[in-house]
Formats: sequence, C-alpha cells, structure tokens
Amino acid sequence: MHLISQDNVKSAKISSNLDGPEGSLDALLQAVVCRDEIGWRTQARRLLLLSTDGGFHYAGDGKLAGLIVPNDGECHLNSRNLYTHSTLQDYPSISQVNQKVQDNQINVIFAVTENQLAVYEGLARLIDGASAAMLSNDSSNIVSLVYEQYNKISSSIEMKDNHIEGLLDIKYFSACKDNVRKQRNKCDELKQNQMVQFEVEITLLRCPANPQEWSQVLKISPVGIDESLTVNLELLCGCPCEGTGQKNAAECSGVGTLQCGVCNCGTSFKGEKCECSAKDVDSMDPNACRPTNTSSVCNERGLCKCGMCECYKRENPEEQVTGKYCECDNFSCERIDGVYCSGLKQGRCVCGQCECNPGWTGPSCGCSTSEDTCKPEGGDEVCSGHGTCECGACKCKKTQDGRFSGRYCEKCVTCPGLRCNEYESCVLCRQFKTGPWSEAECSANCSSLSLQSVGSLEPNEEAGDKRCTFSHNQCRYEFMYNEYANSEKLIVLEKPDCPAVPLTLGFVLIVVGAVVLLGLAALLVWKLVTSVCDRREYARFEQERANAKFDESDNPLYKEPTSTFQNPTFADKMAGEGATASQLRG
Repeated sequence: MHLISQDNVKSAKISSNLDGPEGSLDALLQAVVCRDEIGWRTQARRLLLLSTDGGFHYAGDGKLAGLIVPNDGECHLNSRNLYTHSTLQDYPSISQVNQKVQDNQINVIFAVTENQLAVYEGLARLIDGASAAMLSNDSSNIVSLVYEQYNKISSSIEMKDNHIEGLLDIKYFSACKDNVRKQRNKCDELKQNQMVQFEVEITLLRCPANPQEWSQVLKISPVGIDESLTVNLELLCGCPCEGTGQKNAAECSGVGTLQCGVCNCGTSFKGEKCECSAKDVDSMDPNACRPTNTSSVCNERGLCKCGMCECYKRENPEEQVTGKYCECDNFSCERIDGVYCSGLKQGRCVCGQCECNPGWTGPSCGCSTSEDTCKPEGGDEVCSGHGTCECGACKCKKTQDGRFSGRYCEKCVTCPGLRCNEYESCVLCRQFKTGPWSEAECSANCSSLSLQSVGSLEPNEEAGDKRCTFSHNQCRYEFMYNEYANSEKLIVLEKPDCPAVPLTLGFVLIVVGAVVLLGLAALLVWKLVTSVCDRREYARFEQERANAKFDESDNPLYKEPTSTFQNPTFADKMAGEGATASQLRG
C-alpha cells in the first residue's frame, strides 16, 4: 500500500459539474487499471479509498451529454495524470468496475457521508472486496475509518473464482478459526500468521456442446491479494475413460499413461505429471519445501515439486524470485525516484538488499565513499579535522570545549579561542562609560585597544571576523574583532538594544486621577438626580395640601360632638301625650 503525503493530497486537482452525481466510477476505474502510471506494487495488498458526499454516474448517463461510445475499461491518463476521455466515452458500468477490481486484486473502501451510506453499501455488495463506512461531515474520522476497514479486510480471507455459472459447481470447505470444517469460502477474525486451508470441490454440471470448451482454465484467488491458483480443467465429455489410454505420454513426463486427461504414474513415479521419482522418499514430503516447520511452503512464492521449490514467474521478466525456498528477489530493495539501489551504476538488488558497487555505500547505494566533497578548497584535511565525512557531507563533532559547525566544520563559536569575554568590560567603560570598572581601571586595562563605533555590524566570517554579543543592565551590546588581522581593534555597534523604560509613576498618577474624577462625577450625578426627585415630591405634596381645604359638611372625616338615641318605650308614651295635646288644641 502506497503512503500518500499531505503535499500530494493538497496538490491534487479538483473539478466540479452542475449535476448532483459525480464521475467517481470513472476515477475508480482509472485508479484500478492504470497500474504503471500510479505505481501499484505487485505481491502487495492494495487498498483504494473513495471519499465523497455525492452519488455516482454509471453506464447510460453519458447519453444525456451525447456520449454513446461505451467505456472501454482501459487506462487513459496523460503525462499530467489527467483523464483524457471524459468527453469521448460513456461512464463505466458497475459490472465493468467489478471485473477490473477482480482482475487487479484491489480492495475498495467507500468513505461516504450519512446521506449516501445506503447507496454505497449497495454498490459495495456488487463489487468483490469492497466495503462502505460512514464519514463525518468534517472528515475528522477518515484515519480511524480507514484503520478500521483495513483491519476488517486484512483479518478476513475470501476465495473467489472465475467459473462459468451452470457449467461447474464450485464448493469451498474450510475449518477457519472455529476448527469446524464446513462449506464456506470466507474466514473472518483471523490473526497474523494464522494459516487457513481451503479445500475445493469441483463438479461438472453439464458438458458444453462445443468440444473446444471441454478445456477450461479455472483461477482461484483470495479477494484483494495478487495471488491465484490456476487449474487447467479437462472436461471428460465423450472420453473413453475405460480405454487403455496413451502410454508414455508427453503430458506425463514420458513415463506415465494419460487416461481421461489424468496421468497414471504407476509405482515408480509420483506427481501430477509423473515428474517425481518414487525412490526419493523425501520428494513428496511437503516440509521439504519449508525453511522451518512453521514456515509456509516456498514462502508462498512458488510451488513444491519433487521436494524442491519452483518459484513463480513475474509479469516483468526483469523481476525474479530465487532461492532454495523462493526467499530472495531482486525487486524489494530501497528505491530512489523509483530506481532500485540508485541504478545499476551505483548498485544492484540482491535478495532484498542493495549490493553497492565500488565507490558507493548506504542502504540504497546513494552515498559516495569519496571524501573530496568534505575537504575545504586548498585543504587536505577532511572536515577540518573536526568531523567525519558521511555521504559526501561533514558531520561535525561536539567536544568539551564547544560544537563545531559550518560546511567543513571550520567554525566554533563557543570554543575558548573566542575572546568576547575579555573585551566586554573594555567596551562598556570605553564606549559607553559604564560597567564594573572605574575610570582608572579602564585606562590601565584597555589603553591598548582601538575602538570604532558603527551603525551596523557586517562581519566577514571567511576573513576572520568574530561577532560578540553580551548583556548588561538589561541592554544588549554587540561588537566584533578580527582574529587574524588585528585582534586589538574593536568595531562596536554605537547604539545598544535597551528595553523602553516604562513611566510607572506617571501611569499610576494618571490611573488614580482618573478614578478620583470618575468618583466625583458619579457623586455629582447622584446629587443632581436626588435633588430633582426631592423637588418634584415636595411640589406634589404642596399641591395635594392645597386641594384638601373644604367645608365641615363636605368633610367625610367630620363627626358631630353629640349623639342622639331614641328609647322605644318612651316613644309610645310621648305618642299618647301628643294625641291628648292634639285633642286639647283641637
């Protein structure tokens, strides 16, 4: 699996269109079939990640744009890795993508957003070795998603074949992890280095009418892994199996009898084609093709024949698998710019390791053993005697006195030879009239020095100028001297770098004054508001008091000082007396 850096992803070109579905199947097909342009490695598990938040176009959609030419399933990337046939042919079909994925043994991971998950789960069921998972809206789970899907893919083995439906019946049997042998073509939750065996049962359902179809080539391979088992089938259709057969047939190494497409080797020879002698007892022992009892047969890179490994051939004839157990190859070495061991002029790949030619070294033979590039011009000492020459460059040493630097390790700023500390006090007292020395001490110790004040320092290190920097009373001073021409002449930067003095007292007074003024202003505002409120309340009180002047009869609070009560008995008597009096008056 290739590692793609962030720079590669950022530099990828982005295109868009006006409709919702995307041309993701076009991109998927080109990434699968363009093996050389992309750099797919053989004998490696290949993963292809498709991340999107939209649907996909498929065969037939191109007719809306006038594209009636079917997709040919071939690679059409130009030198700039751009797809050149987007306006020349239709989109690929799903079955076409599935076939190309099977042919190239690639596992596809669809990382899609939640609204597209159901669509791509259906698509994954139609493509062998594909899976779909939900991608967050900000794509923050992309790494964990790929990690989870890769673990799911790498921990399972699924067997597929190319048999014709209705002609052959293929059944797979395996014990898998539970050690129970049953019919299945997939094992899940496998651990690293765990061996799984599949047994295949092939049954002929019918004989083709065309005798040319009596010979079938069956390829059985694990999904997503570029390895396959090729089975040449000779269908016994109309073959007189009861006959004597062809003796000493060439198909049986000239020593066996070919009967119904199968070699009958007798007791003297063994093997599918009678290629092994029965006298060699160990020749039929499968452990004879294993380096150890726990290793795989021929390191899974060859077939065991007659007790010896016959290594697989590569598609590229220049790539070879060799060794007693097919343990070596000439294509697994480190590469620089896609070239093994930096090219034949510098080295060659031997059994997975670079074997460098004279004059070159390093894991990829990319380093020259010559030390000429580590010597200064006009000098014979490598790295000025202060380092070692590694891969044509000086690696400087670090000593107790200091660390050397520079292209040829010719510099050492912290070494005792630097006289910055000796001149610090003289620079302070002579140039800036400060420092720990008095005027008499300054004259006694610094009279031989010549000081020159400049606005900027531009030391020439090749000429021997040494730049010195020190601090005093929070100020930074700089000067330089020449260790070759005249070390008693100092060139001093006229203005030291001092921090600005903060106006602490003034700042404090300003803050205190501002607080006092704000307090007085607040008191004045409060006094003004309370005075206005008091005046309004007093005026309202005077108005209500003026309106309260009225007569006693109108005053609801006024009561007479006397009370009158009537005695009922006295009232009857008074009534009789009144009548008498009335009569008398009458």
